[in-house]
Formats: sequence, C-alpha cells, structure tokens
Amino acid sequence: MKNKSQISKLWIVKLIHTAIWVFFNIVIFYLLYAVYSNKIDFRVWICIGLVLLESIVLLLFKMKCPLTLVARRYSDSTRDNFDIFLPEWLAKYNKLIYSIIFLISIAMLIYRLAA
Repeated sequence: MKNKSQISKLWIVKLIHTAIWVFFNIVIFYLLYAVYSNKIDFRVWICIGLVLLESIVLLLFKMKCPLTLVARRYSDSTRDNFDIFLPEWLAKYNKLIYSIIFLISIAMLIYRLAA
C-alpha cells in the first residue's frame, strides 16, 4: 500500500504528464490541419521541431517518457495508464496512434511542397 505522500506525488506526475499530452495533441492536430488546409507557415515547422524533439527524448529514454520513469517511483502498477489520466487503451497505443498521424501529416506536407 502506498502512503498518502506517494499517492499525491503520483497524482501530480499524472497531471503534468496529461497536460503535456494535451499540448502535443494540439501540436500534432494543428500540424495535420495546417498541411491539410495548405496553411503552411512557420508554425508548421515549429510543430515538426517539437515532435522531433519529443521523439529524441523518447529515443534517449528507450521509448519511455521520462515522466513515466518518475511516476514509477510512486507506483508498482503494471497498467499502461498508471502515469497519465487517459483510458488504458489510449495510453497503450498512444505512440503508435500519434506516430501515424504525424507521418500522414509529413506525407501531406511533402505533397503540398512538391506540388
């Protein structure tokens, strides 16, 4: 059984992790919107840079978010969503889903730039 302090710390990590997840949803879906609607400007390149930076961080941490590693200190749960306020299925497939959306956006961007 975890003590109250550990539960509070885990809750804070989950809250921060979820806020960052929401931020990257905005980034990725703005990117998709911008290339779909052919509104390619500096924000598109900032979005790509942010996603690539996040990808480098994940690669450095063996495909684990650093916040997951912090949350692990406060929980021994084996659930995919122990460290974030998401449904378990979404937490499990999060990287796959958003990687596909990002790659579709990049393919559309390449198409727009080549046209």
